Amino acid sequence: MARARPIIFDCDGVLVDSEPLAARAYERVYEKHGMPGVDGGIIAQCVGMKQADIIIRIKELTGHQFPAAADGDIWAETKTLFSQELKPTPGIAAFLETLEGDRCVASSSSVERINHSLAITGLAGFFGNAIYSSSMVKNGKPAPDIFLFAAARMSVNPGDCIVIEDSPFGIQGAVAAGMTAIGYTGGGHTYPEHAARLMAAGADFVCADWHEVSRQLVGLGVPA
Repeated sequence: MARARPIIFDCDGVLVDSEPLAARAYERVYEKHGMPGVDGGIIAQCVGMKQADIIIRIKELTGHQFPAAADGDIWAETKTLFSQELKPTPGIAAFLETLEGDRCVASSSSVERINHSLAITGLAGFFGNAIYSSSMVKNGKPAPDIFLFAAARMSVNPGDCIVIEDSPFGIQGAVAAGMTAIGYTGGGHTYPEHAARLMAAGADFVCADWHEVSRQLVGLGVPA
């Protein structure tokens, strides 16, 4: 008999189609502070990281040192764009409507950003208070900390958990936590090598839409 297994969802690029908007926000804010050239190609190399690590990575890639006192500008610009344009990924609401068992969100974003994203896309009710941020743990993705923290908060065995992630960093973290990892490429930031990179990071499967995720879950013996 199929049994429900705990499912851990990344937020950005999995539940909500936010990555193109977030990249635009970084580009605008860096340019506002006199540091042009932080385009989508740069931000694509940071997908899955928390903001502090993104700022470090951008410096490594461009030499731009973002002023610490202006960190809040990034979320302010991102929030404006999200409020105007953010949408759920296609088909996710229908998928969540029929999903059985425990589920949570484990994201590199701040709790405020996660809650804002879920609220304006109508997905908040599917998760309640089961919202976990990398700000709650020592190390961000690709470390397994956030996934192990989420499993502990749900009082479940990490090995029983299934993680759905759109970034290689997230997949690496899920694998390091001993969890089944499903790569998702249905967001607006996907690119030709996306699936291959998720598989190289250790994904057990890669799915381009939520119908395919459902099929893979059934193959794992999970009702979906």
